[in-house]
Amino acid sequence: MTSQSPQQPLVKMSIDSGIAHVSLNRPEKHNALDMAMFVAIDDVIKTIGRNSSIRAVVVSGNGPSFCSGLDVKSVLSDSKSAIKLLWKWLPGNANLAQRVCVGWRRLKVPVIMALHGKCWGGGMQIALGGDYRIAARDCSLAVMEARWGLIPDMGGTLALRECLGADQAMLLAMTAAPLRARQARKLGLVTEVVDQPIAAAMALAEQLAARSPDTNRAIKAVYHRAWCPAERRILAQETLNQIRIIAGKNQRIAVRREQGQHDLQFK
Repeated sequence: MTSQSPQQPLVKMSIDSGIAHVSLNRPEKHNALDMAMFVAIDDVIKTIGRNSSIRAVVVSGNGPSFCSGLDVKSVLSDSKSAIKLLWKWLPGNANLAQRVCVGWRRLKVPVIMALHGKCWGGGMQIALGGDYRIAARDCSLAVMEARWGLIPDMGGTLALRECLGADQAMLLAMTAAPLRARQARKLGLVTEVVDQPIAAAMALAEQLAARSPDTNRAIKAVYHRAWCPAERRILAQETLNQIRIIAGKNQRIAVRREQGQHDLQFK
């Protein structure tokens, strides 16, 4: 299910009364996403999809943050990692980077994200894969990819289209500015803001798990198709545009500027 030893799994999962509680478990790194973390999340999603006894899912992060985003030094320093994240058989398919977001949407049960601390970049993309997002009052949320000269390409565009107008979505993506939880709630980016997000998420999961699984499955499928019917086209556009950006000089300049070399100029 994960790529670490059983004593220290990168992603933990427990199941109780039909509710799967998944917790990201790289707390010393604020659950930043390296390649092993991507694979571990993808594996857990597949495990849940094969378990017909699960009625609802809660996803949270151990430590000070839900997920602070991409482990840039680990992933961007290795060209093979970028290929593994972006590679797909067909443009409309979900690659590994997209599956850690879109995979939650494709599960046939409701998925609730319990957010706290930093929910930035790739962490925000994972959160957008949930059907509901319950945030702690101290939560900071950001579509952070533009800082590194990248576009959001993990499938979160699907949920942004459902939640926000185009102007607000572009503003978040272009500025990479963090939002406080209450600001995100006003925009419709999160469902609820509470003091104890995991407790609130578990309470909602219990309520949903008590409903007919056939009803939940049908509602989720119909509503996602109604709000975002062009899923494959959007996934293809994300990946193709990201590849073009990575191949250009400005992305490398953006990385160096973010690392402190501010005298560099974009071409």
